[in-house]
Amino acid sequence: MVEIKKKENNKVFFDIVLKSEDIKKAETEVYKKNKKYFEIPGFRKGHVPKKMIENMYGKDVFFEDAINELLPEAYQNAIDELKLDVVDQPNMDIDEDTMGKDELVVNVDVDVKPEVEISGYKGIEIEDPTLTVTDEVIDSEIENQRRMNARIINVDDRAVKDGDRVNIDFKGSIDGEYFDGGTAEGQDLEIGSDTFIPGFEEQIIGHEIGEEFDINVDFPEDYHQKDLAGKTAKFEIKLNSISYEELPEFDDEFVKDISEFDTVEEFKKDLREKKEEEFETTSLMEKQRRAIEALGDMVDVEIPEGMVRNQMDQSLANYDQTLRAQGISLEDYVKMIGSSIEEFRESARPGAEKTVKNDLALEAVVKQEGLEVTDEEIEEEVDSVVKEYFKDDEEHQERMKEYMLNENKEVVKSDLEKRKAVDFVVDNAVFVEPKEVEETEEEKEEK
Repeated sequence: MVEIKKKENNKVFFDIVLKSEDIKKAETEVYKKNKKYFEIPGFRKGHVPKKMIENMYGKDVFFEDAINELLPEAYQNAIDELKLDVVDQPNMDIDEDTMGKDELVVNVDVDVKPEVEISGYKGIEIEDPTLTVTDEVIDSEIENQRRMNARIINVDDRAVKDGDRVNIDFKGSIDGEYFDGGTAEGQDLEIGSDTFIPGFEEQIIGHEIGEEFDINVDFPEDYHQKDLAGKTAKFEIKLNSISYEELPEFDDEFVKDISEFDTVEEFKKDLREKKEEEFETTSLMEKQRRAIEALGDMVDVEIPEGMVRNQMDQSLANYDQTLRAQGISLEDYVKMIGSSIEEFRESARPGAEKTVKNDLALEAVVKQEGLEVTDEEIEEEVDSVVKEYFKDDEEHQERMKEYMLNENKEVVKSDLEKRKAVDFVVDNAVFVEPKEVEETEEEKEEK
């Protein structure tokens, strides 16, 4: 029977006991697996007696491998018996005083998930993020439609103005040396879009097609390429072309061209209904996000490093997957921003810590409120997921559904429980008017 010897914060200490007869059996099995690798004069390869190998290489030649054979199962049995929710790899050390005795003792310590209890989440005050569809929102959407259907008018009889689109070649240098990423040909740029370094776009205004000229800019102190941050650069510019957008009139004829409606009024009515539905969904998601964040702030326990490390690894894996979908690896990306994998990974620590706290808080609500998920709800969720990912492949749907219900059922259950916890907190929250943010002295001065 395994017993916890002590517990410090989130670290649990216990012993695993291995009987000498089990170790000897394991040594024999290790010998059988590895005897083909031993060669001793007078014996055929693979037929050297175990005793002979021990005499030549030492009586403990198979001991370490035997322990490694026994420990994984013994450790898992101990974890199951103690009902521990471990969050990291264990530390294991053999008690030297038990070497050669009938029972070998292995001292184990391992981090476990913290036990969290939170209170005050019923009726918690949260700033209301509800979005309202105003006339300004509708006007902005209409303006977007006009821009999407704008005509591009080429200009050849005047200089560049604010709001124009230009096409340029440029070469950037610092102290006379060109730098990586500072050269391009045929680059399109909208003047006033603030796409480039501050001061770059403004200096193109007033120049005409075919002109070649220099501009000087200062890279921001917090620029993502550290070797350029805060430095003054010169850009050699060639202006290839100038154009601007000509927006269509928003009238019945325009509406007929871009939609199934005949009049501006019909189009606006449909647009408002769609935006109200969109804003309702967005507002709910923001309420849920704020509820989760408020819950996480209530967690006041020491988080095991293993939990944070695992979450950081997961965040990096997700980021890598997203980047690869865009045709770039994480390794190449961090080089582009002048960082390293380790630095980038460490930058994910604050977010990882927050995510771990949020999850612990949600699990606490599930436990304290007795929230339950039925097998039927799990099956419905799995069915929904596989149909979404494998829409036109029913055979694959069935295989994946069976796999998820057999292998990932507890993961799905945990996710559904957390969703219920979020819904519970949102349903019981008090949403209040957002506080007005006071202007800083700098903002006042800018006005």
